[in-house]
Amino acid sequence: MVDFSLSEEQQAIRETTREFVRRELMPLENEVLRREREGLPGVEPEQIRDLRLKAKSFGFWGLSTPEEYGGMDLSAVDQALITSELGRTFVPFSFGGEADNILFESNEEQRKEYLLPTISGERKSCFAITEPGAGSDTRAIRTTARRDGDDWVIRGEKTFITGGNEADFAIVIAVTDADKGSKGGFTAFLVDRDRGWTSDPIVTMGQAVPATLNFDDVRVPGDHVLGEVGQGYELAMRWIMKGRFIIPARGIGACERLLQLAIEHATTRQTFGSAIGDNQAIQWMIADSEVELEAARWLVLYAAWTVDQGRHPQHDSAIAKLYGTNTVNRVADRVLQIHGGMGYTKELPIERWFREVRLWRIFEGTDEMQRLIISRDLLRGYRKPGAHFG
Repeated sequence: MVDFSLSEEQQAIRETTREFVRRELMPLENEVLRREREGLPGVEPEQIRDLRLKAKSFGFWGLSTPEEYGGMDLSAVDQALITSELGRTFVPFSFGGEADNILFESNEEQRKEYLLPTISGERKSCFAITEPGAGSDTRAIRTTARRDGDDWVIRGEKTFITGGNEADFAIVIAVTDADKGSKGGFTAFLVDRDRGWTSDPIVTMGQAVPATLNFDDVRVPGDHVLGEVGQGYELAMRWIMKGRFIIPARGIGACERLLQLAIEHATTRQTFGSAIGDNQAIQWMIADSEVELEAARWLVLYAAWTVDQGRHPQHDSAIAKLYGTNTVNRVADRVLQIHGGMGYTKELPIERWFREVRLWRIFEGTDEMQRLIISRDLLRGYRKPGAHFG
């Protein structure tokens, strides 16, 4: 039997998140738009911290964090449902109590110095693998780490690093054995900012401000290797895979909210004596958006379900990310078109969403990389067409 219904617990989690978004986040939207128009951060860090503590008061803390660290240890499906609800607003918010999934590979001392303070919010990390010459091709990284006595010395440049401007430490993937390359020649390091690396903001067309990180012979103690020497590429892929279905999950919520804006406008905006929703052109844009939204929803939930089943998520997450992020871009474009000139202005949030969701087709795996993964799995026989149910 195939059951597409949510459990009572899942419904409760979804409704609690939806109420939090409606009550605490959506009222901030006009202020966020105003601040961003003035070149300021949409939400101050202190405000985010207060919101996270408010959410913690009713149990929402560390969605994916194991219970032994004070987290909820939710399933991937539950996380997808919550992320979808957060996507219903553009206010930049995520629940607290989280740490990079690979930080749980820390040894005892590293847990005290990095993992636990990150979970509590005392410290902030960033993950640094992308380089000017190594974006989608992660195997092409050139940042090196060479041994010098008991230390490692890191030299190189990372770019488009999310959170790199604010982080006080970075998880850096560097080449430690060029001959082995990604097959045992990459290593992950925990590198504090005060050891000498610097960051420069990168201005983008959206609100995201990633960073370029510069490592000019930054010295790192030998005990700051995360995991094992040579394990860096495996850890990097584990980090990247975690976000693949989460990104389109947020897109589902954005689609729902944008489509509702389009419906409201189509039923109230009058031209030539009738609502614009009476026009077939508008009706078809709304219908196509609903169909694609529902298709994306089930692809995302299926990808999350495969994670919960202990299956390798690469293929299904690639499908979900490719289709889901393209869907939210198409929906945003249609909704802007339905609103006409007003949709193009900064008086409404539509153009802001339009710019933000464009990024989702690029980071943590471009459209092209997802297509490569999907086609390669099929051509090499790793997956059979239509083999989702075995």
